[in-house]
Amino acid sequence: MVTTKESLAKELDALDEQQLKKIADFIAFIKYKALYSNLIGVDTLYAEFAAEDQQLAEEGTAEYADMLKKEDSL
Repeated sequence: MVTTKESLAKELDALDEQQLKKIADFIAFIKYKALYSNLIGVDTLYAEFAAEDQQLAEEGTAEYADMLKKEDSL
């Protein structure tokens, strides 16, 4: 039975240099995400404050639009 690691090694052997660079970038991204998600709990924080963040962003957009209208009328 072929393991995942062995299967991936075979697939990697068939890739060209440009494709390998993309795989290396993806692996770096996975490591970065795992490290900071575990250390900080970012995923949990995003989920917890998503609704509030959206509301604040929408309110900020409305205030900005009002400010632009006032500025145009000067």
